[in-house]
Amino acid sequence: MSKRIALIAHDNMKPTIIEWCQTNKELLSHHFLCGTGTTAGLINKNTGLPVKAYLSGPLGGDQQIGSLVAGGEIDIIIFFSDPLTAMPHDPDVKALLRIAQVYDIPMAINKATADCVLDSL
Repeated sequence: MSKRIALIAHDNMKPTIIEWCQTNKELLSHHFLCGTGTTAGLINKNTGLPVKAYLSGPLGGDQQIGSLVAGGEIDIIIFFSDPLTAMPHDPDVKALLRIAQVYDIPMAINKATADCVLDSL
């Protein structure tokens, strides 16, 4: 069954999520992919996977993804966050984490967890 997967990555983690998407390209190609602006564009450019882009995270993209979660339009969130760098839009990130918990949406915050979530499909 096709899933709706949101792909998000902080700046320092964009190469990691691109590599992860490339490694899992065949499996991801069977699902609807979306993501915050820059991340979605880079994944599309570097892997050829179609990824619907929303706004950049700092410009409201995290909130847009949260709205999709609340509307029942996202099944999984893959969010490679950078634990070592302060983010100016940290309240938006925390709101996304909270809304994913409220709606019981699987959310992977690193490659190991993302692998487990994808393997469960």
